[in-house]
Formats: sequence, structure tokens, C-alpha cells
Amino acid sequence: MAIHPIEYRYGTEEMKHVWSEENRLKCVMKAEAALAKAEAYVGLIPEDAANIIEQSIENVELKRVKEIEDEIHHDMMAVVLAISEKCEEDASKWVHFGATSNDMLDTATGLQIKDAIGVMEPKIRQLLEVLLRQAEQHKETVCAGRTHGQIGVPTTYGLRFAIWAAEIGRHIERLEQLKPRVEVGQMTGAVGTQAAFGEKGIEIQKKAMEYLGITGVDVSNQIIQRDRHAEFVMWMANVVTTLDKIGVELRTLQRSELAEVEESFGKKQVGSSTMPHKRNPIKSEQICGLARIVRSMIEPELMNNTLWDERDLTNSSCERIVFPETCVLTDHILKLGIRVTDNLRFYPENIKRNLELLKGLNMGEAVMIELAKRGVGRQEAHEIVRTAAMQAHESGKHLRETLLANKEVSGYLNEEDVEKLVDPYRYTGTAVRQVEITVDKLRKQYL
Repeated sequence: MAIHPIEYRYGTEEMKHVWSEENRLKCVMKAEAALAKAEAYVGLIPEDAANIIEQSIENVELKRVKEIEDEIHHDMMAVVLAISEKCEEDASKWVHFGATSNDMLDTATGLQIKDAIGVMEPKIRQLLEVLLRQAEQHKETVCAGRTHGQIGVPTTYGLRFAIWAAEIGRHIERLEQLKPRVEVGQMTGAVGTQAAFGEKGIEIQKKAMEYLGITGVDVSNQIIQRDRHAEFVMWMANVVTTLDKIGVELRTLQRSELAEVEESFGKKQVGSSTMPHKRNPIKSEQICGLARIVRSMIEPELMNNTLWDERDLTNSSCERIVFPETCVLTDHILKLGIRVTDNLRFYPENIKRNLELLKGLNMGEAVMIELAKRGVGRQEAHEIVRTAAMQAHESGKHLRETLLANKEVSGYLNEEDVEKLVDPYRYTGTAVRQVEITVDKLRKQYL
């Protein structure tokens, strides 16, 4: 019986596989095999025993591990006993030799995190490519900029997409930086001293991690310190928050009264069970909703770093939820983000309508700057234009009319000057060039 929506509604199969019970067991047993091989390499256990242990893990079944755990109530020892059952007697006595549970469990987590990153990284790079393409295509699509929900001076859609793309680029940079800190394992023993391994402890850990393709910790107690995992969870929270921000903006722009941009809407898609006309931004809303869940995982993972002494067990139950949910939902949100941003529909006529909605009032800055350039003090110019703007607002006239009727303005600007200054398509500054520079830079760095 499915209970959690991740089981039947959210998430990709590839990410679900990473955090499945079967793959978790596989990763734990890989760690056991790597330990045995490393111990054999340094001469601590017989080489034949290590080979048998490595071969035996292929025959261990999750069902049997669970049966043993039901009897002894210890998940890691159940794995050890299940592997031992499949080994010849001389080899079975060397399974898990010198190790503690979290040598295997935390190392397995490092392997799973590496695989999870392998699933998400192509998607975040694909999202970057989509945003860069939209930035290029719309670098000259002039639209109303808004601050405080009110129309301000013009901007371009290209600049909006370039800003989002640059943020995604920083997330990719952060991911590259954190990989060495989170794709890690350990073989340090009961409280981190490697006492059970003797003088070969450091060499055993190094060799085991080489076999596994991840990095070993420099130092630890019984567990890998959770600041590493907290950083990974915070990275995912940061990524989904960027997509949350994009989703909020697209939902705003899809409002009926704005209607500048719209999510793709299928031919047979239904928007409402009672209002047949509805075309709702449901994918963006799903992104925004699920991002809240991912962000909520930050505090529990931070608290998982505050354990008693060399360790306690409070992190274990928590992380059984935090890691799978956060990774599955982040991957799902990335997939949705690509789909939404790649299939947007633009409405040029509505973009133009909203840009010109205020009848030139949003061009007050351009007039003020030009007056200042021509000899009027900046503060005085601001007051002149503010007065003209308020008059236009109250009367419903276009700003050009109240400006031309103002004697202080007409002393510096003629009708042609004013006409050019209130043209929103002339006031986008370096927006186009900024987009071009950003697109070129991000493509070279990350694609």
C-alpha cells in the first residue's frame, strides 16, 4: 500500500533507485567488500577471504537481511550476518573485521550521495542551457520592470532569464566545490581511533576508498561529521529556492490581468473541475510547494551534527527521511523547472500593453536624468518630473502632455526630446550587452 506521494506521484525512477532499500544494501555491501580487500592488501586478513567476501555479497538478499534484523534488532549486524552466511567458514570470520557500523553505513551514504549528484547534475546543467537559450532569444524583448509589485522603468525578458541563469551557474559552482566534502567515506572504527586496525588503519581507509572511488575523511569519530551532509542539503534547498523564485515570477506574469507569459497547456488539459476556461500554472505551483518541503529539511540535518560525545543514534532515523526526500524532491523540481522554462508561451501584445500601461509615467527617470544632464540639479529635476507625473496620474493624461505643458521642462527639452525620452524601447541601458556577456561566460564555464 503506497502512502507517501514520493511513491506514486513525485520523483524520477533513477533518483528513487539511488535511495531504494535494495541499492542501500548494495552500497553497504560494497563498503564491506572494499574493507576486506583493503585489509587483505595490507596483510591484515587472508587474500582468499577477501575474494570470497567480495563474491558472496552478490548472493545476499534484502529479504534475508530483514529476517535477521527482525530477530536481533540491529540493521548493520544483520547485513554482516547475512554476508557471513554466504561465505565459507574461514572467510566468514573476517567479515566486518575491525570496523564499526557507521564505517559501512556512512560510507554507503557517501556512495549514494555521489550517485544522487550524478542524477541531478545533468539536469541542472540542462536547466542552465534552457535559461541561456531563453535569455538569448528574448534579449531584446522589452517589458515592464516592476518593483514592489508596481511598474517601474523598462527591462527585458532576456535580462530576467540571464539573472536566473547566473544563479544556476553559481549553484553548479557550489556543487563542484562541495563534491569532495560530501562524496566521502570512512574506515575509522568504534570511536575513530582505528585501534582495531592497528598501525595499518590509515592505509586501510585510503585503499578502501580507492576501491570505492570516493574520498576518505581526514579525521572522524564513530561517524562522518554531519556538517558535510548539512551543506549538501542546504545546496539542494538553495537550488529549489531559485526555482521557487522563477515559479513565483512566472505565476505572477501568467495572471489574467498581466498575461505576458504562460506555462505550456496541453490540448486536453483541464484547468478546473468547475471553471472550463481555466489555464492554471500548476507546474510552477508544484515547484513552489515542494520547495517548501526541501527547505524544511535544513534544520533537522543541521541538528544531526550536534550528537553526544563520539556519537548517538538521533541522526540515523532522521536521515532515513531527510536524504531520500530531499534528493528525490530536488531532482523532481529540477525536472519540472526544465519543462516549464523550456515550453513557455509569450504574448507580445500583452507585454507591449503592460509596458505602455502607465502612459509614460514609468519613463520619469529617463526625463529626470536628461534634465540633470542639461543643467537642472538632480534633486530639482526629480521634483519637476514628480510634479508632472502626479498631474498626469490625476488627470489620466500621458506624461508627455504634462511635461510639455511645464515651463521648467520646456526651457530644456523640446517636443522631439520628450517624445524620445518617454519611449520605453529606448531606455534599456546595457541590458542586451549584459545578456550577451552572461550567456557567453556561463556557456564557457559550465556547458
